[in-house]
Amino acid sequence: MDRTNLMPWIEAERLRLADFLDTLGDDDWSVQSLCGSWTVHDVAAHLTMVTRIEIPSLIVGAIKSRFNFNRMVDAGARDLARKYTPAELIARFRETAASPKRAPGSSPLDPLVDVLVHGQDIAVPLGRPLPMPTEQALAALGHASTAKFYGAQKRFAGLRLVASDADWTLGDGDEVRGPVSSLLLLSTGRPVGLENVDGPGVPTLTARVTRS
Repeated sequence: MDRTNLMPWIEAERLRLADFLDTLGDDDWSVQSLCGSWTVHDVAAHLTMVTRIEIPSLIVGAIKSRFNFNRMVDAGARDLARKYTPAELIARFRETAASPKRAPGSSPLDPLVDVLVHGQDIAVPLGRPLPMPTEQALAALGHASTAKFYGAQKRFAGLRLVASDADWTLGDGDEVRGPVSSLLLLSTGRPVGLENVDGPGVPTLTARVTRS
């Protein structure tokens, strides 16, 4: 991909998701998301964190969580969800949509993965369509399917992934075929991605995704 497109893509997807969040009703914000035990409100709060990270608060959060990354992120999202209303979170999200700031040690592509996948964490349980743009999702998939952080290399070991809506393949073995958006969700451990894939490797992948 052309990296000059990356920040404009990230900004556009953040603003698109902000517009989507604007359409939600009061009851929608308390719906369970696809992201662990987080509600839609918690996920929206999490999305505002990455562009506002400050090293001192990061150190404090790490100490409070006993240097457990997942615990620190969870606590940070829940704290923000308690502090800010949905409207305030949407405003905060829009304010920094163009910010290139990201978590220490993360890849420039991680914010794109973050906004695309968390958008589905919100939209899918609400039964609301939020289609991913294919080119952006393909760039995110190329990163998420190989980056150690997401665990996809272990999840996809011995399988050949084939995008049904783009010229993209990865790996060798029993084939799993599906849309780029579904493969991206599977790369980040979302079982909902299994709904639109097929092929002889699906049983193997199903066992790995639902166990993780």
